[in-house]
Amino acid sequence: MTFKSGFVSIVGRPNVGKSTLLNHILQTKLAITSATAQTTRNTIQGIYTDDEAQIIFMDTPGIHKPQDGLGSFMNTNALNSIYGVDLVLFIAPADEKIGKGDRFIVERLKEADGPVYLVLNKIDLLSKDQLIEKLNEWKELFDFKEIIPISAVEGDNIDHLITTIKNDLEEGVMYYPKDHITDHPERFIMAEFIREKILYFTHEEVPHSVAIVIEKMEEDDNGVHIMAAIVVDRPSQKAIIIGKQGSMIKKIRQNARREMKRFLQTSVDLELFVKVEKDWRNKQKYLREFGYDENDY
Repeated sequence: MTFKSGFVSIVGRPNVGKSTLLNHILQTKLAITSATAQTTRNTIQGIYTDDEAQIIFMDTPGIHKPQDGLGSFMNTNALNSIYGVDLVLFIAPADEKIGKGDRFIVERLKEADGPVYLVLNKIDLLSKDQLIEKLNEWKELFDFKEIIPISAVEGDNIDHLITTIKNDLEEGVMYYPKDHITDHPERFIMAEFIREKILYFTHEEVPHSVAIVIEKMEEDDNGVHIMAAIVVDRPSQKAIIIGKQGSMIKKIRQNARREMKRFLQTSVDLELFVKVEKDWRNKQKYLREFGYDENDY
């Protein structure tokens, strides 16, 4: 039996379900999710392997109109991911009108190196007639190789999506060992777990002003010991994250630690502290230091 492999980029506007889809495919929580737009900042590689194929999925930041240096990094990161891959999945929500942002992405998809699938997400929110109408609207916009309606939350039609991708991939090698689900270091994933909990508990109060730096991550017989800095723009944000008598940072620590234990399969000791770096999202020094350098892409 031939073995297939390839790289598949997942692109789309913010909050359309890209990370939810990746987590469902991998059957584990790798990419963080939240109701806050532009939750994903870096391209996250998720590796799906079975007896027939290895598919390296690249979950990218939501493509949006950037407001600062961090936003520019995220857009460059996402748009560059359509080049040099075997296939592109363009995720769009079935329950929303086709907007300017979608049309902008579609124009860029014309430059993609490989075939482009439209993955129409959130079909559980539409009737059959509404879905047919939406499919016809999209067909007029671009010549997609495939249009696959799914529900990333419910898991509807995702097996069909995987089978269709496999059919389009070339025969190839296994790039990563079978048990690997990502190429990212564990430090990166631990930092993302902390950032997710901050987004969840602080909502819109501290949306994109947070960066996480893992200062220390060591393992011994008692488990893994992690020390992380939460970096914010302003002293007022520091106060929000710490909370009254330290209540907020305690909640963030407890919930992030739970995710870390589940992922690392060992006990975790997590220490958090907060520091202020004014306007870090527009300063190349900090963007580089925190892993958001446009020149890397």
